[in-house]
Amino acid sequence: MTPRTPGSVIRHLASWLLRLPPSCGPVRLIGVDGHAGSGKSTFAGRLAEALDDAPVLHLDDIASHDELFSWTGRLLSQVIEPFGRGESARYAPYDWHAHRFGRPRTLPAAPVVLVEGVGAGRRVLRPYLACLLWMDMPPEESWARGRARDGEEQRAFWDGWVPAEARHFAEDPSQPHAALLVRQLELGYEVLPGPARGSGPHRDVTHREGPPMMW
Repeated sequence: MTPRTPGSVIRHLASWLLRLPPSCGPVRLIGVDGHAGSGKSTFAGRLAEALDDAPVLHLDDIASHDELFSWTGRLLSQVIEPFGRGESARYAPYDWHAHRFGRPRTLPAAPVVLVEGVGAGRRVLRPYLACLLWMDMPPEESWARGRARDGEEQRAFWDGWVPAEARHFAEDPSQPHAALLVRQLELGYEVLPGPARGSGPHRDVTHREGPPMMW
């Protein structure tokens, strides 16, 4: 088998995602979930580029200090419901330094929109997803990377975040519902079938047209 280059893996994934049916109005909503520090934002950014600069919704903009995981109502009303009507979404991003929500932003109902962040594959959102991707990195390694990235300034936040995230995934796990697992390599990524390969609202399409066992 001819090895794939790092960029070709993401381009192949992007091409496959574009063939999925819309899942939320005219939008193919793609969830990118995983533990904090697992590389979701970087991967989503690279995938968005391969999707002709598809919009990316960062769940850090929806969550807040007071609502680390209790933000589903806001996401449904500000993003999911407008997309379902074929309209652009408008949401106020949260400023984690100022501890307040900022000016509203517009998120277009594009052919593909990526939703990245811890909880992107939670049960209330899964019915609206065309595909759920899981960043396949152990929690301890992810959290260590996140702590190193954010530095001593965010130490207290991480001390509270880790148990909150652990509780969230214990009560509402995403990984078992992921169609694809994304593993970061020294150069690029590896994409493998996830636990829910061939399941979900578009299981027939994903089973028939899904990616090969290893890219």
